[in-house]
Amino acid sequence: MAALYPRDGRRDLTGADIARYPGAGVLFCHRRPDGVPQKAAAAWLIGSPRLVVLNAHNFRNRRMEVMREVEDCFFQIGGRNYSFVPSSLRLGAASDAKALHITDDWALIDLAEPVLGVPPQPMPEPPALATGIAEIPVVMVSPGGHENYRGPSSTETCSIQQIDPPTEDDIRRARHNCNDGFGGSGSGLFDLSDRLVAMQSASLSMNSRRPFDLEFHYGSALLFEGALLEAIRKAVGAESAASKTR
Repeated sequence: MAALYPRDGRRDLTGADIARYPGAGVLFCHRRPDGVPQKAAAAWLIGSPRLVVLNAHNFRNRRMEVMREVEDCFFQIGGRNYSFVPSSLRLGAASDAKALHITDDWALIDLAEPVLGVPPQPMPEPPALATGIAEIPVVMVSPGGHENYRGPSSTETCSIQQIDPPTEDDIRRARHNCNDGFGGSGSGLFDLSDRLVAMQSASLSMNSRRPFDLEFHYGSALLFEGALLEAIRKAVGAESAASKTR
């Protein structure tokens, strides 16, 4: 099994890990002609029993073309499957955008029914991380595993090596040396206090097993801040208000 970097410290998630990162779930989508659902990516239940946060590239390609319909997917957490409300898909990129970039590679979707028996991941706080080069220890949590990892899920202690300047949406990209693989998109990066700080989007030169390089060989994650955090807060607030009237 390959890895991005020569040092591969990944291991399977345990029950204790799931308790530490309660919102960890998996996006499943129909990929095979026989309709058997396949793991697509990591996804997170955040702030509400109905709100799922994941990468936009699960549904749009880099040119913002539709590559998968929400109706063909479902969310799995706590051993149960939950359907989405297709019309609730909100994308980080503008509706008239011509390309999908790392810092707008996020999407929010509502579940048709609330998740039962599993608490959502706590609402993220804006990460107090300075822009620039720094070595920041994090834990990458990949509830869906990777195509290049033998286990069904994985976690690894690794580090953010650089945080790029913010975009117009006030979201920054974190360059990190965490091992990732196909299917590991959406993995969460947590600080050592178990706070969710970033979401994996893409990695360069997948499975090349070369040393980390700030310019040519690194993982890319988007921080939970700016427009992403604002959208999550708005969605959770709307769900809270709606639940009071039910």
